[in-house]
Amino acid sequence: MKIMTRIFTVLWVALFSTPLISLHANAASHLPILDWLSKPQELLLPRSEHFTIDDSIEITTEDGLNLKANIFVPTQLDEKFPAVIFINSWALNEYQYIKQAAYLAERGYIVLSYATRGFGGSEGVVDTAGPNDIADYSKAIDFLIDNYPVDVNAIGTGGISYGSGISLIGAAQDSRVKAVAALSSWGSLVDSLYGNQSPRLAWGEILTLSGQLTGNLDDTVPRYWEAIKSHDESTLPEVIDWALVRSPSEYIDKLNANGTAIYLAKSYGDNLFQPNSLMTLFEQLTTPKYIDLLPGTHGTAEVLPDLLGIGENLVWENVYHWFDLHLKQQPNRLPSDKPINMKVKFSDSTDQFTSLSDTKIAIQRYFLHPRTWFDNGDLEVTPYGVSQSKDNTLNAWAGTLFTTSIPVLSQLLEQLEVPVYSHIYAASNIRGIYYQSPKAVSKMKIRGNPSVSLYVQPHAEQAQLVAYLYDMNALGTAKLITHGVYTLPKTKVGEVIKLDIEMTTTAYDVPQGHRVVLALDTQDPQYKKPNRRAYYIDIEYGNGRESELTIPFIR
Repeated sequence: MKIMTRIFTVLWVALFSTPLISLHANAASHLPILDWLSKPQELLLPRSEHFTIDDSIEITTEDGLNLKANIFVPTQLDEKFPAVIFINSWALNEYQYIKQAAYLAERGYIVLSYATRGFGGSEGVVDTAGPNDIADYSKAIDFLIDNYPVDVNAIGTGGISYGSGISLIGAAQDSRVKAVAALSSWGSLVDSLYGNQSPRLAWGEILTLSGQLTGNLDDTVPRYWEAIKSHDESTLPEVIDWALVRSPSEYIDKLNANGTAIYLAKSYGDNLFQPNSLMTLFEQLTTPKYIDLLPGTHGTAEVLPDLLGIGENLVWENVYHWFDLHLKQQPNRLPSDKPINMKVKFSDSTDQFTSLSDTKIAIQRYFLHPRTWFDNGDLEVTPYGVSQSKDNTLNAWAGTLFTTSIPVLSQLLEQLEVPVYSHIYAASNIRGIYYQSPKAVSKMKIRGNPSVSLYVQPHAEQAQLVAYLYDMNALGTAKLITHGVYTLPKTKVGEVIKLDIEMTTTAYDVPQGHRVVLALDTQDPQYKKPNRRAYYIDIEYGNGRESELTIPFIR
């Protein structure tokens, strides 16, 4: 019953939360029955004696477009105020953050929220966090300073997803921004869309469709997405150049030079912008910084607690603390010496680190030993060390029980403490393979990015390999810990290749007596398959080829 209640809650959120957040005046033109929703200020805008609201703001861009915005201003205007600018998520509008704006305004902040070009009521074509969006970001700051009593030394910006990336890139280009709160953001857009040459199928389709339905989407976006899905060699260099300009990781030096204080929040199961490249960005920052890593998927760690009261509202509480600390200089609970806060999956516990290379974190190395007629594959602490070559063959005509399960939903359920389960012993040993470790003699606290290096021999010009890390009990029932993927869109048939697959960042405790299992499959619903035909791929061992799994854990 507990699980069914959680599932029902998730479905309720999926069906009803987005309309509540994203209502705007254009709604009636699409659905006449929603005419009564055509005045969002009467439905959504809060009222308070501590602030006033102007919902008729228009910000003029450098190229003459008007961006729709609203502003919350404290009623006591006898001094300069710190200011926060919120930028909408993909497919949403300037009303997305009214709850947060009211909270901050009651505490002495001027808060401006605007819809980026092409979304909401704003004019223009969606620029996908490109140069026009960054120029607009600075124009919004100009508008605030020119029209309101803003403390020019206390300006912060923030947003979820799309707005977070614009905040990071914008702050790198505009030194007037002192603090950023970037939630469900990305580091490298190249890695997010095409990391390890593996198109993120589910999320890519969601973004493209939602952008077309709710915004004035540039034709470049669906064209580039088709090029990614088809591994179009003629267009991919152009896509990569386009994505690099839109990658916050390309602006780390500027962020460090500006000294921008950066707060990040990221879910382990965010398969749109997986945590790894954002963690790489985070580790390279020398500015004041802090990150919360939590269970869930894209945007849900921010939305579910704040909208429906499900779980601790940690992310937004820390956003407020971050702005108070860096815009008002008010000390609070966020530690500067251990800026990485990891919530353990399916647990109430958390751990804090200086970095993912913290001295508290060690590496457990396992070597892959092949499956035989009498034994499953094994994870051993000693190399295979056989001089002769051996292989195990996978038939890629279909998938197995090894899976990340239902895209988006399954990762959201992990936030509600519903794991992705599989039964290791029941999985096909023709289409997949697994390797199991000895039983854990004590709890194994995995923290960071597990990785696997494999020698493979594809028997097709296109192939894909998905690696899953599981926690398996004595009966073979297993919980998914993390996963990684690698796609070969064009390779030489019969050539032995080494694949290095970094799995997504995680925090998970393997109980004493359980086994760690590495499972391999040739497809997963999260990713676009490169080959619809059946093919074979061999996992190679011996003759100097040592495949291995590395797992970071707390000593």
